[in-house]
Amino acid sequence: MGHTLRCISPIDGSVFAERDALSTEAARQAADRARAAQRDWADRPLQERIDLVRAGIAALGAMNDEVVPELARMMGRPVRYGGEFGGVEERGGHMAAIAEEALADIAVGEDATVKRYIKRVPHGVVLVVAPWNYPYMTAINCVAPALIAGNSVLLKHATQTLLVGERMARAFHAAGVPEAVFQNVFLDHDTTSALIAERAFDFVNFTGSVGGGRAMEEAAAGTFTGLGLELGGKDPGYVMEDADLDAAVATLVDAAMFNSGQCCCGIERIYVHESLYEAFVERAVAVVEAYTLGDPLDPGTDIGPMAHVRFAAEVRAQIDEALAAGARAHVARKPADDGGAYLTPQILTEVTHEMRVMRDESFGPVVGIMRVSGDEEAIRLMNDSRFGLTASLWTADLARAERVGDRIETGTVFMNRADYLDPGLCWTGCKETGRGGSLSVIGYHNLTRPKSYYLKKPAR
Repeated sequence: MGHTLRCISPIDGSVFAERDALSTEAARQAADRARAAQRDWADRPLQERIDLVRAGIAALGAMNDEVVPELARMMGRPVRYGGEFGGVEERGGHMAAIAEEALADIAVGEDATVKRYIKRVPHGVVLVVAPWNYPYMTAINCVAPALIAGNSVLLKHATQTLLVGERMARAFHAAGVPEAVFQNVFLDHDTTSALIAERAFDFVNFTGSVGGGRAMEEAAAGTFTGLGLELGGKDPGYVMEDADLDAAVATLVDAAMFNSGQCCCGIERIYVHESLYEAFVERAVAVVEAYTLGDPLDPGTDIGPMAHVRFAAEVRAQIDEALAAGARAHVARKPADDGGAYLTPQILTEVTHEMRVMRDESFGPVVGIMRVSGDEEAIRLMNDSRFGLTASLWTADLARAERVGDRIETGTVFMNRADYLDPGLCWTGCKETGRGGSLSVIGYHNLTRPKSYYLKKPAR
C-alpha cells in the first residue's frame, strides 16, 4: 500500500479527507482491468455510449447539494456560486451532441475498384490527471469525450480535491458505465510516473503546473505515449481606447479575482490605453474593495481562502517583491486576511515586466495594471510571456480585434469577454502553457487516432 493522501481544508487547516494511495501493483491491476474492458466498451454502439455518459452527468448533477459545500471545504470556493454543474453539463452535453459527426468516418473515395476511408478509433486506456481549481469541469473536458469515443478511463484527481473522482465514478457507475471502464484511482506521483513509463496508458491528459507537465514528459520519454498538457498561464487583458469601460472593468476584475484568482484562464495582467487608464484603475479598485473575504460556507462571502497556505504564500511573495521594486498596492488589508490561506485580493500599479508578479504565474487574487500607448505596445507586452493560454481584447472594432488577435501568441482570443471555455472551440495553448487540445471536434481528434482503409475490391 502506498502512503496516505490528505486533503487539508483551507478553511481551518484541518484534515478534511484522506485516502490510501494505491501500491504500484494495485495501480497496475487497475490499468489492466481498464484494458481488458475497453474493447467491449468500444464495440458498443456510439449512441449507447453517448446516452450512458449523458446519464452519468445527470447523476452527478443530482449530487450538487452535497458537492457545493464539499468543494468549499476542500478548496475554498464560496458556496454562493453554486458549484460547477452548469459548466459540466454545458461541456459534457456539447461533446455528446457533436460526437456522431466528430467521430464519423472520413470518406476519401469509392469506385468500382476500391473503397477508401479514414476511421477515428480510440487510443485504448486514457489516464486523466485533473487539477483542484475547477475539479469537475476540468475533468469532464476529457472524461466525457474519452468515454464516448470508446476509451476506458482512469481518473487521478488532485489531492486537494480528493473526493471529486469518487463522486464522478459513483455517478457514472450508477448510470450504467461499467466499473472497469471508468475508474477513480488514488495515485502518488511516483506510481503515476512508473505506470506511464511502463506504457500502462495509451494517452495521458494532464492539467497542472509546468513542473508537473515536465514530469509527465520525462515519464513518457521513449514510450511514444500521447500526451495532452494544459500547464501554466499568465493571461493578459487589453483595454483599447474605444472599449466599454464599465463592461471591461467588471469582466476583467472578476476574471482576475473569481475563485480567489485560481482559474486556468484567469486574467493576471491588464494593459489599458492611456486615455482610460486612470478611470479603469479607480473603478477596478472600487470593485475589489467591496469584496467580502471570509468563510466560504457563509453565503455572504465573495472570496474565500486560497486552496492551500503555500499557494497564498507564493502570491504574497510576488506582491511583496513588486512593492519593494516600486509597485503600488491599492487595496487595504481585509479583516479576514490571516497571513495564511485567507489573502486580501490586490490590485497593483506601477508594475513592470521585471517583476515576477507580471512574469510568473500567480494563480491568486492579484492583478497588475499597466498603461499603454496603443496596439503595438500592448501586443509587445502581451507576447512578453513564456505562457500562452488566452488573451482578452476590449474594443468596439471587430476587425481591429481580429488583427490584434492574429499577432498574439495565445491559444484563445476573446473579444469583450474573458475567463470562459466555449466547448465548441478547442481549449489549447502554446509555449509553456502546453500542447494538445480538449473540447470541440479537435478534442475528439486528440482522444482517438486515425486509421486508414484502402479496400481493393475483387475483380468480377
